[in-house]
Amino acid sequence: MGNSLIQEKVQQKLDVYANDVFKSALINREIVCGIASEEEDDFVIINGKENSKSNKYVLLIDPLDGSSNIDVNVSVGTIFSIYRRITPEGTPVQKEDFLQKGNEQVAAGYIVYGTSTMLVYTTGHGVNGFTLNPALGTFYLSHPDMKFPKRGNIYSINEGYYAHFPQGVKDYLKYCQAEEEDRPYTSRYIGSLVSDFHRNMIKGGIYIYPTSSTAPQGKLRLLYECNPIAFIAEQALGKATDGFQRIMDLQPTELHQRVPIFCGSTKMVEKAEEFMRKSLENS
Repeated sequence: MGNSLIQEKVQQKLDVYANDVFKSALINREIVCGIASEEEDDFVIINGKENSKSNKYVLLIDPLDGSSNIDVNVSVGTIFSIYRRITPEGTPVQKEDFLQKGNEQVAAGYIVYGTSTMLVYTTGHGVNGFTLNPALGTFYLSHPDMKFPKRGNIYSINEGYYAHFPQGVKDYLKYCQAEEEDRPYTSRYIGSLVSDFHRNMIKGGIYIYPTSSTAPQGKLRLLYECNPIAFIAEQALGKATDGFQRIMDLQPTELHQRVPIFCGSTKMVEKAEEFMRKSLENS
């Protein structure tokens, strides 16, 4: 199985395998009428049996988030997002079924493959976490009603790119590192969005992947990563923005659109936004 290039990203073998497994399961069970994946150039139309034509939902998925960590045995995950289709039932899905704002999501979640396997998801009524019992092959409710602490003391960002960050991000990082009553904050960055977000939701923190001179639009995908993570964050009483506006209010224009993201404990995100606004005003 050779590597291929999707949106300037070299796919790992396990990326391709995970994509094939999820796609095969969803197609064979005929529970959605279309799939869009970070590992596919275009969306997939599911044309199954007659009864499958009445399916109302489309699924968007990042089959293996954090795959650059595979070779070093660091936690990775799967992120998914579900929408109700907007084109007529009984017809093939169209691109506009997938290019919906995040505030139209009916469900979203992630699976984190770490020391234990956890499924965390929301249907718009809070966030619940389920841990896999491998002996029984079933998930049990282990983390009911998950919520972000309003404030945290962890910031997660790849500081190796500091020189490339916008001034507002640089200023916020200096704030995080300042010796004050409740600071400096702790820096924790795994490099797997699911893992970093999951830790911060439990302990309190902020995850940032901003624009940079090397990634002017940001790096994370709006449809497969940012929207589902934003939905979960808000349902867990956190916040998710692009530094200026709510992630879930952004109008997608393409399947692999990239955006910056600031998400996590509400007070921390609001403070980061404050620095972004000040920088914009002073520029």
